Amino acid sequence: MPEPFSGDRPTLEAVAARAGVSRATVSRVVNGSTGVRQSLVDKVVLAVEELGYVPNHAARTLVTRRTGAVAVILAEPEDRIFSDPFFSLQIRGISKELTSHDTQLVLLLVEGSGDHDRIARYLAGGHVDGALAFSLHTDDPLPAIVRRAGLPTVYGGRPLWTVAPEQQAVPYVDADNRGGARAAVRHLRDLGRTRIAHIAGPPDQTSATDRLDGYRDVLGDADPALTAQGAFTTESGARAMTELLERRPDVDAVFAANDLMASGALRVLRERGRTVPGDVALVGFDNLDSVAETTQPPLTTVQQDVEGQGRLMARLLLRRLGGEPEDGPDQGSVVMPTTLVRRASA
Repeated sequence: MPEPFSGDRPTLEAVAARAGVSRATVSRVVNGSTGVRQSLVDKVVLAVEELGYVPNHAARTLVTRRTGAVAVILAEPEDRIFSDPFFSLQIRGISKELTSHDTQLVLLLVEGSGDHDRIARYLAGGHVDGALAFSLHTDDPLPAIVRRAGLPTVYGGRPLWTVAPEQQAVPYVDADNRGGARAAVRHLRDLGRTRIAHIAGPPDQTSATDRLDGYRDVLGDADPALTAQGAFTTESGARAMTELLERRPDVDAVFAANDLMASGALRVLRERGRTVPGDVALVGFDNLDSVAETTQPPLTTVQQDVEGQGRLMARLLLRRLGGEPEDGPDQGSVVMPTTLVRRASA
C-alpha cells in the first residue's frame, strides 16, 4: 500500500533510498531505459508503489525532449466528426493504443482554412512528439504543415498528394478500398442485377476514388448516368439516390461508397415505393454496426476494421518515436483487408 500523502512530493532520492539502489538506477527504470537488471527493476517498482511516487513530467520532458503526447489531426468539421461513427471508431482505436503506452492524445480539428495557422503554430511549438492525420483531401495544406514542423507522422488513408523524390515516402494505414468495392459489385452482379448504380464519395479523397475504381473494374462499360456524387453523409446519399432514380428509373442495384450514404439511399427508395432487395439490391461500405445492423432491412456491406486501423496507425507512430527501424521502402505502410458481410439488403 502507498504511504499516506504527507504533503511532500516523493523524490527520486526517496525512491532510491527505499529500494536500496542509486538515483541513476531509479531514473533509468522510471524513464523506461533498458540495461537494468530485472531484480533491480522489481525493487524500484515496489518502492515507487509504496511511496506513491509520480514522475515530474516537466523535468522528464527537459531530459528526454519528449512530451508524451501525440496530435490527432482530423481534416473535417466538428459536426461531421461527431455525426459519423467512422471517426469515433478510429479515434477509439488510436486512444486505446496510445493509452496502453502512457501517451496522451491531443485532438486537433480543422473547421476551416483559418485553423491551419493555429495548428501550424501548435505543432511547431513542441507540444507533441508526433502526429496522426486522417480524412485529408487533395489540396489539403496539412501534410506540408506537419512536414515543416519536423514531426514523425503516420497518415490514415493512402495519400493523394505527391512527394518530392528527395523526400521519404510517408507511412500510412488504409483499407483495401478498391478490392472491397470489386467484391460488392461482383456480389450484385452475381445476384443477376444488370443496372448497378454507384453513389460515390468525395473525389478529393482516395477512399472514394479507390471505391469508384473498384466499381469500374467490374463494370467498365457502365452507363455514366448510373454514377452519382455523394459526400459520405446520409443526406448526400439521399440526394444521390434521388438523382439516380430521375436519370435511370430502371436501376435495380446500388453500391454506395459508405454505409451512411447507403442508409440515405434506402430512405429514398422506401419513399419512392421501391422494395429492397426486391426491386433494388443495396450494398454499402464500412460495416458500421450502428448503421448497417439497424437499417430495415439490415445492410449488406463491405467490412473494414476501422478501430484496428486506428490502433495500427498509433502503433506505427510509436515505433517511429521509439527509434525502431522501418520495414521496407514504404516505411511500414499497411493496407488492411476487407470482407463482404451479407445481410438482407442484397
